[in-house]
Amino acid sequence: MELTVLLIAAVSFVVLLIFFYYVPFFLWISAIVSGVNISLIQLFLMRIRKVPANVIVRAMIEAHKAGLNGVTRDDLEAHYLAGGNVEKVVHALVSAAKANIDLGFKMATAIDLAGRDVFQAVQMSVNPKVIDTPPVTAVAKDGIQMIAKARVTVRANIRQLVGGAGEDTVLARVGEGIVSSIGSAESHKSVLENPDTISKVVLKKGLDSGTAFEILSIDIADIDIGKNIGATLQMDQAQADKNIAQAKAEERRAMAIALEQEMKAKAQEARAKVIEAEAEVPLAMAEAFRSGNLGVMDYMKIKNIEADTSMRDAIAGPTSGGPTTAPTSK
Repeated sequence: MELTVLLIAAVSFVVLLIFFYYVPFFLWISAIVSGVNISLIQLFLMRIRKVPANVIVRAMIEAHKAGLNGVTRDDLEAHYLAGGNVEKVVHALVSAAKANIDLGFKMATAIDLAGRDVFQAVQMSVNPKVIDTPPVTAVAKDGIQMIAKARVTVRANIRQLVGGAGEDTVLARVGEGIVSSIGSAESHKSVLENPDTISKVVLKKGLDSGTAFEILSIDIADIDIGKNIGATLQMDQAQADKNIAQAKAEERRAMAIALEQEMKAKAQEARAKVIEAEAEVPLAMAEAFRSGNLGVMDYMKIKNIEADTSMRDAIAGPTSGGPTTAPTSK
């Protein structure tokens, strides 16, 4: 008898556990007390569909207390089954309603499913975010390098969160605007005197177009002087011109040396021909003696002429511009 009673009690306990698991009675009581109209059958069906009933009920209670009558159970279940974060969506809707921001349930779920934190986006719409840009290097027209840092105050653009560019794009555009503004300055001194001109020029370009943010202000936090890029480039150009001139001079010197060597070779060839011709003169005179075409008196006259010519050359000397005897080759 006692064993039967224990068995019945155990079975009853198990049945009650199964009942309260599939039929969250206390959660239903909490919903009814909070003014949310939901039945036990609907909670039971959520368990069957593997939808966390406590998450859906808490979200419905929060939406009901905030006066969001457009949020239904079916919408919350559909968003959860699609992989969305129900709690963040409801938090964002409540925050948007309190801040008078026009944000509907469909837009909030679309932003959440796009991978963005919709609750953080609403908070950023109420409380703008300050983004510090990395150091941006630019060169003014006078060749002086400048390194600038800026602080960008942005506010989330709810309508552009789906498909809009993120913070990296905003920082890249701001950096590009700073480089363009400094590069168009005539002197680095004018930039140092009026750094707010950079902010004005950058803001006029509409850098937040197509992004998920709205740029409220761009403030130049710091500007440092870098290298004298213009002077460095001029020095490099001067060194390159010097190297080119030296190369051309070396080329001309090599050509002059080659021409001199060629002239020397031609002069040596001419002297060799003269020596060869002078060597044939005695032979010709000997032949003339044998044939009788040259006599002793004629030969003496030739010797007198040669002696007279040598004497004249010696008297004239090399400084007078007179002819000199070519040196014989060794």
